[in-house]
Amino acid sequence: MNPTLFEIGVATLMVGVSIGLIVWFLRDMRAASERRMMHMLTRAGVDREVAKQGDTETITHDVRSRCRRCRSEGLCDRWLAGSVEGDNGFCPNAQLFRGLPKAAGSIAL
Repeated sequence: MNPTLFEIGVATLMVGVSIGLIVWFLRDMRAASERRMMHMLTRAGVDREVAKQGDTETITHDVRSRCRRCRSEGLCDRWLAGSVEGDNGFCPNAQLFRGLPKAAGSIAL
């Protein structure tokens, strides 16, 4: 086998694996952001039916976008787990979440 063809094959394989890892990482980040957003909505006492309907007026593209761009993921995870005291004022959507319809027996923030 020609070493040049072998090197091209290895390089192509490495590029393919790299692209696959990047796609996997971005999907994982998106799923984690969605999980945090839904957990935050639940913890804020927002009605689950409202939280499940991603196309409603109350949960817009902007809310999801802010959640995905948020740089407080670690703090959010700790707060959602109950490891951090206080309110969710660090959340870029906190004020909006407080104004959404509440479920019966919800947790007050």
